Amino acid sequence: MTPLGRIIAGRIAAEGPMGLDDYMRLCLMHPDHGYYATRDPFGAQGDFTTAPEISQMFGELVGLALAQAWLDQGSPAPFTLAELGPGRGTLMADLLRATRRVPGFHDAARVTLVETSPHLRQVQRKRLGEITHLSSVADLPEIPLFLVANEFFDALPIRQMQRAEGGWAERMVTLDDSGALTLALAAPVALPRAAPEGEIWEICAEGTAIMSTVAQRLAVHGGVAIVVDYGTWDGKGDSLQALRRHAPEGILTHPGEADLTAHVDFAPLAGAAIRAGAAASAPERQGDWLRALGIEARAARLAAAGDAGAEAALHRLTDAAEMGHLFKAMAVWPRHLPPPAGFRPLPTAAPTQASATAGQPGLAPRS
Repeated sequence: MTPLGRIIAGRIAAEGPMGLDDYMRLCLMHPDHGYYATRDPFGAQGDFTTAPEISQMFGELVGLALAQAWLDQGSPAPFTLAELGPGRGTLMADLLRATRRVPGFHDAARVTLVETSPHLRQVQRKRLGEITHLSSVADLPEIPLFLVANEFFDALPIRQMQRAEGGWAERMVTLDDSGALTLALAAPVALPRAAPEGEIWEICAEGTAIMSTVAQRLAVHGGVAIVVDYGTWDGKGDSLQALRRHAPEGILTHPGEADLTAHVDFAPLAGAAIRAGAAASAPERQGDWLRALGIEARAARLAAAGDAGAEAALHRLTDAAEMGHLFKAMAVWPRHLPPPAGFRPLPTAAPTQASATAGQPGLAPRS
């Protein structure tokens, strides 16, 4: 058992079974043994590779999309240029390079990274210089906000409810007879959601709360938020997974030493944005969205300039068998304005009944 595994086992022995959200939070952000708090997990030497690490094209196109939205909204100054969960700072570095010739954009931008990991904050400062770090979206200034969140929402803690004979039972982390970590079901509770027995429903209350805060900022002050992540619309089933050294493993195998993520359900995020007074788009496939922004022409120019990896990166980012279909892009913006490039607006009503309730705090109190 890992050092963090022993801490978690001790807490369960003293306090009882632990929800998956608490387990994820400890595994990822424990100050001494948490996955993100203690290491740089990105790239070939880490445990996984994100789109910005694959090619500069991704960050460049995100930057130009945000800059175009800024121009379309009248070039407000000053504004917050923010990234949630910025990793090594690669995306922001590419974004800033691509937008340096947009008149007035850099002068008006207040670059802000929302990052809780002390280790990653140091990595980001080495790449980007002195920038503003915040620990929460609630601390973002009350000015126009142009924001990107790439592979951020998938790492937020989730709860899992499983349809049982007497209602919905929460999946908990507990100890087996040998003292090892295992999963078990809590007592079922009644919830207003129909489903066949055995179906799993994942709830990310933290994600919908963050989206609500961001959308409120946009509705009042203007701006755009672009969310890119892997996931589905109104998703169902168990998507919680662990990744270590670029290979999947059990979620309880190496607590604190493996990345834990779950597929993003975009429907509750869109519903939260709409209820907060903003407009939201349907999630577009990453490959389709990047093509609409001109990634094929950019790859051709890079290849002509001698970038031998440009075509392979294009394939990985856009092909259906790679990241092109699994990953989605969604935008949020002020309701009275047109959508940013590459996006289509949803109706201003909450998308579905499930979307309107999924992920809301207090929906499924623990018994």
